[in-house]
Formats: sequence, C-alpha cells, structure tokens
Amino acid sequence: MKGADIKEIRRALLSWYRTGRRALPWRNTGDPYRIWVSEVMLQQTQVATVIPYYQKFLQAFPDVESLARADLQAVLKAWEGLGYYARARHLHLAAKEVTTGCGGRIPADPKALLRLPGIGDYIAAALMSIAFGRPYAVVDGNVKRVLSRLFAMDTPVNGPGAHACFGNRAGQLLDPARPGDFNQAVMELGAMICRPKHPDCTSCPLAPFCKAWAGRRVNAYPKRRPRNKVPQYAVAIGVIFRKDRVLILQRKAEGFLGGLWEFPGGKIQSGESPQEACRREVREEVSLGILVERHLARIRHGYTHFRIEADVFLCRHVKGRVRKKGHTAHRWVRPRDLDRFPFPGANRKFIPLIKAMNH
Repeated sequence: MKGADIKEIRRALLSWYRTGRRALPWRNTGDPYRIWVSEVMLQQTQVATVIPYYQKFLQAFPDVESLARADLQAVLKAWEGLGYYARARHLHLAAKEVTTGCGGRIPADPKALLRLPGIGDYIAAALMSIAFGRPYAVVDGNVKRVLSRLFAMDTPVNGPGAHACFGNRAGQLLDPARPGDFNQAVMELGAMICRPKHPDCTSCPLAPFCKAWAGRRVNAYPKRRPRNKVPQYAVAIGVIFRKDRVLILQRKAEGFLGGLWEFPGGKIQSGESPQEACRREVREEVSLGILVERHLARIRHGYTHFRIEADVFLCRHVKGRVRKKGHTAHRWVRPRDLDRFPFPGANRKFIPLIKAMNH
C-alpha cells in the first residue's frame, strides 16, 4: 500500500473515531494505572461486562499503592465473576513490584513493562501508546479482523505466525503522531463496525481502501484454522454440612482458578454414579465420611478449554477430620457468610440455593 493511502487511512479512521467512539470510563483518564487496569480486564472480556467491574475495582483500589497493599483475597473478591482470575493475581503481583521496584510509578519503558507479571506484548503496547504516547502498535482480535479484511490477508488469525504478521501490518499503519488514539480507533472499528458477523461496511470509514469490500468477500475474512472440539466433563460436587456450617476449600494460589474457594468435588469416573463420585471425591480430597442426602442442582458451565455438567449434592458430615490433599486452606462457614469469599462462576450458580436453606 502506498504512503499516500496510509495517510488517507489514518485521516479517515481518526476522523471517524473522534465523532463515533463510545464514551467509556477509561477514555476519560491519562492515568497509566487506570488504563492498565482497563486493558487487563478487557482481555477476553466484553466491554459491557467490564464497565461495572472496572468502576467497582477502582473504588476499592484507586491507585497502584492501594492495590499493592491489598490482600489477595480482597482483590479476587472484587474480580469475582469476571473470570480468568490469573489476570487479577498477576495484576496484584505487578502492583507490588511497581511499588517496591519502580518507586510507585508504572514504567514508561516497554522492556520494564514486559518484566512485570501478566504484561505481554499487547498490554505493553497499549500502555506505551495510550498512556505514554509512544508509537507502539497493538494487536488484538479486533485489530486482526480489521487488518485481515482491509488487506485481504490469508494468514489465519489463530495461526502460529499471526501475531508477527499482523503486528507488522499494524505497525505500518500506525499514526506515530497519535498512536494511542489510532490504536483505540482500530479496536473501536473492529468492535462497532467491522464486526465478526454482519459487519456494517456501508458505514465504515475504511471501505474505500478495503480489499475484501472491493472484492465482495468480506465474510471470507478473517481466515481461521479449525478449532479442536471443546471437551465436556461430568462432575460431582458435595455441599457438606456439619451442623449449621458448610465446608469450603481454597485452591492453591497458582494455577487454574488459583486462590479461589470452592466446594469439594471432581470428575465422575467411568461406571460410577454421581452420588458415588461425590463420596469418593470427598474422601480423596479431604478424608471425610459423608452421607449424600439429596440432589441439590445440576449446573452447566463453560471455561476456555472445556465445559462441565455438574451434579451438586447436599451432604451431611458423618465422620473424620479434614485432611487436605490438594488445597491450601479450609473453612466451615455459615451459608450467609459465603458471600465474603471469592468463588468460581460454576460454584456461584448454586450458592443462592445453599443460602436459602434453613440449617
């Protein structure tokens, strides 16, 4: 593409962004911390979902120092329901490193940013361009979709060389005079106009330059490699009462759903009934003998790489003391106190049933 066309693309896109962009709370600040929080939350999460969490999170932790001082459980509780909890753990760790190693100031240097937990190429580029006005191009799903259609690119957006390929294209287009606005404009165009389905090409400021539009092949892009089928697992979960209190377990700090609390349970083995699986999992996880009293709920929940269908059972403690095998802590808590603890989304689907019970 000629240099003159690139200048015209920049002009058209920034003109559209100036009048057509959404009024989002993180666009009203130049504070690197607040921009950082928004970019972490927006990874793999829709804008409409993020807005209330962003506002609540900043009320609890208005600056990097307050986040660094906070207890991880308080951070996870503020994040509860937003998913991908490693983001919250890494954000918390990175805030500690900023306060202890960077004098409390988020570094305006890409190499320093990339050394912080949870910060990869995308967030580093977003911070450098939006917060510090430096010419670094961002590449996310929206950017890839816009570029793939604009240039009719055959590179699969989920292929192994996609990031480098689309990064090069994004870097060629980036307006070095207004990198933050330009990056946000491309992402906004992908979210509002150049949508995955039913793109509004007649309203697109880049339609005169778009190869996919010119060839009437917009729906052929972006190219994508076939995904593997998402596995589904049958799971049994035990809600174990001892008098008027229920048992909850805390997952290890690192790893999947790290630091969150949950009820004991696990996968149902071949030839095993859900009730048998519940008793076995409780015995293996916490060494307790239980009576499975009744079925409480069946819930379905999807994670990034798998789905579960879980049978939840109301159980009574019969014998034994808790001996944890794979968890770091346990509590016997009153149902009304469950809201004090951060739980995964699957558990939160049946917690209201527990709180409504009379024990």
